[in-house]
Amino acid sequence: MKVLLAEDDNMLGSGLERGLRMAGFTVDWVRDGLQAQSALRAQEYEVLLLDIGLPGQDGLQLLNWLRADGMPIPVLVVSARDAVSDRVAGLNLGADDYLTKPFDLDELIARVHALARRRHGRAQPEMQLGRLVVRPLRREALLGEQLLALSPREYDLLLALMERPGTVLSREQLENRLYSWQDEVASNAVEVHLHHLRRKLGSAWIKNVRGVGYKLVAAP
Repeated sequence: MKVLLAEDDNMLGSGLERGLRMAGFTVDWVRDGLQAQSALRAQEYEVLLLDIGLPGQDGLQLLNWLRADGMPIPVLVVSARDAVSDRVAGLNLGADDYLTKPFDLDELIARVHALARRRHGRAQPEMQLGRLVVRPLRREALLGEQLLALSPREYDLLLALMERPGTVLSREQLENRLYSWQDEVASNAVEVHLHHLRRKLGSAWIKNVRGVGYKLVAAP
């Protein structure tokens, strides 16, 4: 799952980025509101983690722009401002959740997963397609009763496809989900991971729509 972290405090931002990556997230980190706006225009993210006190353009201004522009991305405000009026202002401008600093990393991760589930219209923490089950909280995938031995990239690729079963995703969309700005990406990286995933999952699960992309379907 790819998230955008908008946080100007270097110590907190570094710790959050590291903790989220250890939990299996792909993270792009920006330090001001204008950088966040540019990132949101350029790429697709599952969740935005937004500090209110950003330089350049503060978090409330960014949130107002985001909703006025019609972007549906879930927003979790992470702020030291804990007054009721601040929380109300953030939620009224379109934030989906509000977490005050200091906070527990496990709670933040749980809230991010909950927002992602809500975005895709799921109430349950597990996703299922036929005999295939994906458990995002545990970063596990099972085919029937068999636990699949997937690399982190293979799992992230499967999760991206599983979130939109039957929907064709382009190589660029999948690449965007798997990698952050700081990653060096080989031109055939997605195809290589797809090849390994198909070997472990079975080729019938992932269909190649020539010239368009790939989709996940329930294998017979």
